[in-house]
Amino acid sequence: MTIATAGTKRRAQIVSAWSFDVFDTFLLRTCTTPDGVFERTYELSGISRTCPNVSASFVQHRIQAEARARRTAKEKRGGSEIRIDEIYSYFPFKLFGLTRHDLSDLAESEFAAELELCRANPDMLRQYMDMKQAGHRVGFISDTYWDSASLARLLRACRPGLTWDFLYASCDHGSGKSETLFAKYLSEQGIDASVSFHVGDNDKADIKSAKRHGIRPRYYPQATPQLASKFQRETALLELLCAGAPARLDHGARTLRRMVAARNAEKSPAFHLGMTVLGPVMTAFDAFIVRRCREVAGPGRKVALAFLGRDGFLPHRIWRDLHGATSAYLEINRRVSLIASADTMQPLIGLLGKVLKIDAPAFRDMIKILPPKVAAFFAAYPDGIAPGEDLAEALPKLMDAGEIVDLATALRARLLAYLRHTIPDFDDCTDLVLADLGYSGSVQKALRRVFDMEGIKIRLHGAYLISLDDAFDDVAEQDTAAGFISDLVVTPHIKRMLIRNVALLEQICCSADGSVRDYDGDRVLREINPRPASQIALAAEIQAGALAFAKSAEDVALDFCLDPNAAPDIAARWCTATLARFLLLPDEDELALLGGLKHDVNLGTHALAPMIDSDFLRRRITARGFSAACASAAPPMWLAGSFARLSPSNAYLYTLFGANRLPADVFEESPCGQVQIGLFRANAAATLDTVTLYRTGFGELRLRIPLSRTMAIAMIALPLPKFAAEGLLHGVTVQSADDIRDAAESQDVAGIAADSLISAGVRHNGAHYRTENDDACLLIPVGPMAHVIAIYSVAITPLGSSPK
Repeated sequence: MTIATAGTKRRAQIVSAWSFDVFDTFLLRTCTTPDGVFERTYELSGISRTCPNVSASFVQHRIQAEARARRTAKEKRGGSEIRIDEIYSYFPFKLFGLTRHDLSDLAESEFAAELELCRANPDMLRQYMDMKQAGHRVGFISDTYWDSASLARLLRACRPGLTWDFLYASCDHGSGKSETLFAKYLSEQGIDASVSFHVGDNDKADIKSAKRHGIRPRYYPQATPQLASKFQRETALLELLCAGAPARLDHGARTLRRMVAARNAEKSPAFHLGMTVLGPVMTAFDAFIVRRCREVAGPGRKVALAFLGRDGFLPHRIWRDLHGATSAYLEINRRVSLIASADTMQPLIGLLGKVLKIDAPAFRDMIKILPPKVAAFFAAYPDGIAPGEDLAEALPKLMDAGEIVDLATALRARLLAYLRHTIPDFDDCTDLVLADLGYSGSVQKALRRVFDMEGIKIRLHGAYLISLDDAFDDVAEQDTAAGFISDLVVTPHIKRMLIRNVALLEQICCSADGSVRDYDGDRVLREINPRPASQIALAAEIQAGALAFAKSAEDVALDFCLDPNAAPDIAARWCTATLARFLLLPDEDELALLGGLKHDVNLGTHALAPMIDSDFLRRRITARGFSAACASAAPPMWLAGSFARLSPSNAYLYTLFGANRLPADVFEESPCGQVQIGLFRANAAATLDTVTLYRTGFGELRLRIPLSRTMAIAMIALPLPKFAAEGLLHGVTVQSADDIRDAAESQDVAGIAADSLISAGVRHNGAHYRTENDDACLLIPVGPMAHVIAIYSVAITPLGSSPK
């Protein structure tokens, strides 16, 4: 009985406590990273007015001042804990037009920035209050340069009336959580570590240190490592693509993404991609569409909103979920609208000129007839498939313009019947907002011509995610067009890089149906849909993640007092960075998930173009150099993904090229010598020829060997010891044409199979080779030449010392 009574008394004396880290756990900041506080300090202090456009320098000097203060404290006191005034004592006041009398003002400005940017984390607050109500002692332990009085002020500003049992700021005690602060807390508060818990986001300071003192840790990371990596790349791209703009203040957009992701952690990779990347972009685009509709609205105006299919399918779904059935989904594409608006043959010629390949059935399906001359034109091409450019050039001789006009008139009538059925009260509308991914407003312009032909006075207003703004100069005077990611957000050069890679976004956003080809009353007639079921299912899962973000974003934003779309220009910049990171710098998981997608060519064909073809890029780099590869026309449709498949650094270099930040004299090739090669004819006769040796910015060597058919060369002999006795052979390619310039510029680059190359006196181990004697050579067989000229290119990275 005595023993039992003693045990009861001991258990009654045991104190259980829950301690919370403050920053990035109990309090969250509405900026991309903690140093966003310094960026806001730059603005609040007034330095942004006296020294404009130097926020990055201010932030870096603030960081360096803290590092120097901690280093000095360590040397003098043996500990690195410091206060805010010590940090600013190492700040370069004179650089920013200040004196040391301004120290306290800077510290107060930084605290004002904390007050403005910090928010109480509702998830942590609920846990805090639950523990308090359960009878546990609760409080805060923070590694911070703010003293406990400042910390208390900040906590109560974020949560008025908040109380606690203890509050520890490391700067007050000269020791952090990784040192002795936990031990001091346990001792002073009489806490039993074995029944106490600590919640924090820092693996070292909060988790490992708590464990070392016997406290049970609860890990609360800000983001998964994968999401944190995406954020780092986004910040780098924002600074690159939107140079000079604040890089850390985003009105809480990234905080919102983190919190939505944290509440939906156990999902598929495709869903997670939609929720963390595509969802935030499309939700911000939705807010832009809302603003566009408000801009158009006015007294006496009746505004309708329509999303253009197929690419507008996901934005339409998001609008419907957020705003109800207040918009239409129009299945209309450039081909249908251009033909319907034709009063001459020119629109059709312009359309066909942009088509990669087309055959007779596709042409007949497009314009409903196949004149004999057109059929004969296709019959003259291999497999009846002709380049669209060739057909466009020949069309005026193959068809009568009157036939096109008659077909256009009939299609126009069917299109208008479809519009009247799909858009409620169509004829009573004064203004129609057309929402789409973008880019040059071709459908909007074609509809304008259709409306003008039919005497319809409805004004048209484009609302595009991405816009080629120089294409809007010919928009009708009564109409308007605007892009969320406009040329005021990023430069036209960058914009074209994004659009070169936008096919990936189109495939993810579009509907599961084939593209429209015609109408029958209220029924849409569609082309065949050649995309595999697995691709359609993958896109649906990504869209589901995007919809989940859109649905929950508003509630989460209210919980955390966030307003990411408060400043449209800032929202546009960060959406650009988010989208550019996805399109230009995909990570390995995204490449694995999306690399197998195909782009459907439409036009009634089963043709599917690859998104990624890294072998094509490797051959093109070998044949023409890195910059030429960066300027490759489609396919592959996802050029940046193809570079990323080669390596992440290749993808970043491609991004630099697109941002016009890749100096040609650094990364392109330059002559570095000459070498004699052997040319062998079929009759064994041999000649020597001298070719120029080039070195690229990557340290690779290039040889280009032009041959003509009349030379009848059967074999090329490269004396490897003369220029690279040991190295990595990246490949041998050939380009062909009927003149030397066309051959050199040809994008049709064929690779020579490695097993067809013959080595004499050369030892190989995969791509690596080593010559065994001075007479060693690489023999390249020359195949039959279908054209007059063939250019053979060889790419080698030399290893070891260069030959003298």
